[in-house]
Amino acid sequence: MSLEEPTSSPPQVLVTGASGYVASHLVQHLLVGGKVKVRGTVRSLKNESKSAPLMKLVPDAKYPLELVEADLLNEESWIEAVKGCDYVYHVASPLPNLGTQISDENILIKPAVDGTLNVLKACVAAGTVKRVVVTSSVAAVSGGFIAPRDTPYTEEDWVDESTVPAYEKSKALAEKAAWDFVEKLDEDKKFELAVINPTAILGPPLTRATADAASVDAMKKVLTKEVPVLIHISLAIIDVRDLAAIHIAAMETPEAAGQRYIATGENLWWKELADIMAEEFGPQGYKPTSYVMPKFGVAIMKVFNSFLRRIYPMIGTEIKFSNTKMISQLGIQPRDPKTTVIDMCYGLIEIGAVEKKARYRGPPKAENT
Repeated sequence: MSLEEPTSSPPQVLVTGASGYVASHLVQHLLVGGKVKVRGTVRSLKNESKSAPLMKLVPDAKYPLELVEADLLNEESWIEAVKGCDYVYHVASPLPNLGTQISDENILIKPAVDGTLNVLKACVAAGTVKRVVVTSSVAAVSGGFIAPRDTPYTEEDWVDESTVPAYEKSKALAEKAAWDFVEKLDEDKKFELAVINPTAILGPPLTRATADAASVDAMKKVLTKEVPVLIHISLAIIDVRDLAAIHIAAMETPEAAGQRYIATGENLWWKELADIMAEEFGPQGYKPTSYVMPKFGVAIMKVFNSFLRRIYPMIGTEIKFSNTKMISQLGIQPRDPKTTVIDMCYGLIEIGAVEKKARYRGPPKAENT
């Protein structure tokens, strides 16, 4: 279903979890585009640290941003949030920081699964929704930190959720719940569904509140040398700005109905990420982490650390994901990962998540959006 279709009034779009790292970029893209009215959900309108920056993203937007309250586990809150909407981007989902130990997997699984179903039920109740785009993860494809294989993962692959930790399990179960829900709807209540499965998301955070997102926080700790060592593993990267464009393309492309799309660009080793930081920011007074722990060192430490045990099989190898479908069907070409890393670090400094050194000269004048 295309957002280009002429209507008497612009379509109404909902973005769930609007204050999040990915969702804030999606909101910005939609507002700049000026083709739709954008409604975003936040858990509390009283939380000025999250809601106020959203209202300042595009102050001269053709259609001003509307914010409403909704909570993943409060089914009733979604009825009002979705009311009157033509399209829904369901981005909100719990995401722990890297290495966080989860005592009860339902802390992640329940809001991921029930939250997704609550949004989809509200779409049925609204009776106006034409398509929903759900943000999943490659965790639902490959299982995240696992031993690689010889061929790239594609959209045909699904992880066995019984074999993976809580976060990966939550993403797989939530995505499967979404597909099952739409499949079982009566024909007169059906709407179209597309799913995006991003790899590691990097790129500039738009607000101070999003600097705590898992991937953003990890990069920040490398830039500031808060983590003393690197591990020789690689990341398949997607720029957060490209990811926002992918979401919009998945909504606007007719052929995207009923499809899932792996969103990814190139793979970089953590040392390569750090070297990019050092080249750009070393002359500006920053000293990113540079030492790579030998594999035998990780082997010793993993005895005491479950996170290291999980990533140990990945040391020195790569997990590859195919982005052929993303490029051919959605028309999105991922940008150079070096640009992504540099822009991300400038973004962290500009929003105050990383201090400005005396020699800091600021981002280049040319726009990278």
